Order: sequence, then structure tokens, then C-alpha cells
Amino acid sequence: MIGFKKTPIRLILITFLISVVSIILIYVDSINNDPLAVEEITISRDLSESLTPIKSKQIHTVRKGDSLSVIFEDKQVPLNTAYKIFDFDKNNLLSSIIPGDIMEFNYMGNDLLSIEIIKDDVNSILIKTEDDISIVNIKKEAQTITSFGFGEIRDSFYKSAKDVGIPDSIIMDFAYIFGWDIDFIFDVRKGDKFSVIYETEFSEGEKISSGDIVFAEFTNREKKYVAQRFFDDVQGKQYFNENGENVKKAFLRAPLDFAYISSHFNPNRMHPILHKIKAHNGVDYAAKRNTPVKASGDGVISFIGRQSGYGRTVEIKHGGNIKTLYAHLERFNTKLKVGSKVKQGEIIAFVGDSGQATGPHLHFEFWQGEIRSDPVKVKLPSAKPVNNSQRNEFEDLLALNLNKLNEYNLPKYE
Repeated sequence: MIGFKKTPIRLILITFLISVVSIILIYVDSINNDPLAVEEITISRDLSESLTPIKSKQIHTVRKGDSLSVIFEDKQVPLNTAYKIFDFDKNNLLSSIIPGDIMEFNYMGNDLLSIEIIKDDVNSILIKTEDDISIVNIKKEAQTITSFGFGEIRDSFYKSAKDVGIPDSIIMDFAYIFGWDIDFIFDVRKGDKFSVIYETEFSEGEKISSGDIVFAEFTNREKKYVAQRFFDDVQGKQYFNENGENVKKAFLRAPLDFAYISSHFNPNRMHPILHKIKAHNGVDYAAKRNTPVKASGDGVISFIGRQSGYGRTVEIKHGGNIKTLYAHLERFNTKLKVGSKVKQGEIIAFVGDSGQATGPHLHFEFWQGEIRSDPVKVKLPSAKPVNNSQRNEFEDLLALNLNKLNEYNLPKYE
């Protein structure tokens, strides 16, 4: 008879109690903790169906020979839309499009919303195509900002003006306005003072003009020069001094910008190449090759070509039996010929060293009849003064701007 080993009752009880406690703990845990989340995976439809259309823009600069129909085709303007645009243009606004205009094609996705034809910084033509066709002229609002600039010559006028924040365009205009009385290379001295009031136009926060001088003042060797902008009914925009005289003379004293005199008018000069006494009946302005040379005054080209030792030469016949001569040129303005009319400041040629010249420079002569005068010292005739009927208006404007300068705290110089 096989015997069985007895399991102690105590062990059985302990095992039973452990099992009960484990069951209770598992039950409590299932109550206090949420079951694990089940991840749902779905398959979306074509993404292109849910994306929002994006705005985009294409730019085209109108070139010579362009036609709107070809431009529209290139920018994929629907043919039906193009027909509607041409049919709607009853006032022929689109006929004013010229080379240089900028066309902006605005899209929402593949749909054309509008076409803007930008004429300049302020004016444009807007063609709306989103719903019904419309074509309108747009003129942006312009805001004029008045600025002041003051300074003292430390080295050159250009650098001194730049140092006090005056823009390049205003500096060049300043030199041009006073260019009939002052050579800004030869005449300017350390300690000379300048002041200027100028206007700049802005539209939608962007600068749309390089600025225009309202009032300018330059003190050169203790002599004060004044220029007040005034819109004369007869002459248009002009600059006049405090006496109402036009600061613009009939001739520019120097026919090129920011050069320097390398040889003065001298009847007893030793010629640098011929090495003998030979009168120097003009002024030599040293400048870089191809520096533009300007007509000193309004006139007619009386000679253009080569003249022995002068090399390439231009002569201009002016009123009052006056002639100016420009020699040692590199090349001419190809549009000019004998008989061509030129305006003061118009580019007629470029600096060179043709003929008997030791280096690039302009030889400039000023003839009064058969007499050659020193261009630096000759008294230049003035243009017309302020129209008499507007004299009071001019004087009121001049007083206003002089008061503005007096109210402004001028900088102190050490």
C-alpha cells in the first residue's frame, strides 16, 4: 500500500491568503487605471482637396515691341478674360502702356485676380478680373517731408555735406544751383558754410523722389549766396537770390562736375610739350578719362571734329556773340553734329587726352567775339529775374524760409 505525504494545514492557509490578496490588488488596480487607448488609423483623401489656394504674383517689364495680347498669352490669362478686358477698355487706358512699365499679375491658386500696370512710383492702372472686369487709374497719396541740412567745409564740399547726412542728389543739385558763381573744386575753402532746406516725397512709407531743394545758402570766403526756389509764371521753376535775380546765369562757369583746375588762363605759359612760351587761352580741368563734359550754355554746335593740337574738339555758338570751346576729348556725344541745338548742362562729349595733351583733361575756352577771356574770371550774364507781378509772393516765401533757418538751432563749430 502506497502512502501519501501529508501537506501541513498551515502551508495551505498561507497559500490561500496570498491568492486572495493578489486577486484584491488586481481588482483595485483595474478600477483606478484607465484602459490603454486604442489608436485609430484613418486614410485621408487626396491632400490637394483640403489645401487652401495660395496667392502668387508674376512680374513682367514691358519691352519695346511688346503687345498686351502676347503678354497675356505668356502669363496664361484665359482667352475669354483677355477679350473682356479689351472690350471693357472704352477709355483706351491700356493704350498708354509704354516700355519700362511694370505689370504685376496676381493669382489665387490658378485663378487670375488682377493685373496692375505700374507707370511710376505713384500712378498705376488696375485691372480687376476676379468677378466682373474693371479698369481704373490709381494714384497713390504722396506725403512731402521737409528736411534741413547744415554744415561747414572741412575738406571737400561733397564729403562735408555727406558727413551731415545730406543725400547725394541734393549735394549735386546744390552744386549745380550755385555752379554759375562758384567752382566747387577751385573756389571752396575750409570754413565755408552751407545750409539747405529740401523736400522729399514718400508714398506708403517708401521714398518716391530724390528730393528737391526749397532754399539753399552758401557762404564762400565770407560772401553769402542765396537761392530760393520759386515757380515763376513765365519761366517755371527757377532759383532766385534775395534780390529776385535769377541765380542761373547764361553759362556754367565749369563744364564738368568735381574736377580740378590743372592749368589756368595764362598768356605767357610755357607749353608742356612744345617747351616754348605759348599763350594758354583757356582753363584746363583735370579729370578722369570719360568724365562727361557739359555744354556751358544753350547754343548751336558750330564745330565738332579734330583740330590739330586740340585733338577732338567741340565748339558751341551762343547768343551775344559768345562761343565756348572744349578740347582734348576722348569721344563725342554721337547724337550731335554741326547745327545741333544743345541745352545748358547737356552732355556733349567726354574727357580724354587727344591732340597735344600730357594726360586726360578738358581744355575749355570762352570767346567774346574774337577775344578769348578767362572762363574763371569773366562776368557771366544772368537769366531773367522774378516776374514783376509775382514779386510780393516771392518775397513772402523768401522771408518764410529765412525765418525757418533762424528758428532752427544751427550747429556750433569749434
